[in-house]
Amino acid sequence: MNPINQNVVLCKGEGKIITLPGHKITHKVSGLNTNSAYSMLEVELYGEGPPLHIHKTEDESFYVLEGEIKLLVGERNIRATAGSLVFVPKGTIHTFSQIGDQPAKFLVTYSPSGFEKFFDEVVDLGEMNTEGYITKANALAEKYNMEVVGPPIG
Repeated sequence: MNPINQNVVLCKGEGKIITLPGHKITHKVSGLNTNSAYSMLEVELYGEGPPLHIHKTEDESFYVLEGEIKLLVGERNIRATAGSLVFVPKGTIHTFSQIGDQPAKFLVTYSPSGFEKFFDEVVDLGEMNTEGYITKANALAEKYNMEVVGPPIG
């Protein structure tokens, strides 16, 4: 059965789950479902986010469901709370981190799709430490049209 243009119904907690240092990522919709138009991930963040980076071919949107996140988008610092939407055009330097003691939960959309495959490829079996993740992410950056340009923000 071809998954393109077929309904996708996932309930809370459903979808392919990937665990990275400080993140739990759940695939909700992939490019296979949208004819490569976009993909959507649900992210639970427990601390700092990824290194400062640029997506060269994808726009990225963040929609906060729970908690708070700090985003650096270009030169702008943004405090995003539940209900906030932040759109990051391709080519824009950005990163994010959790604010407060409670995990943050948000949706991330990539348009066009493709970058969601990065997370599948970067994980190892079992838990991965931060140093291992950053090393592997840097090795895959060019393949996924991403450039790492600085450290995470705290």
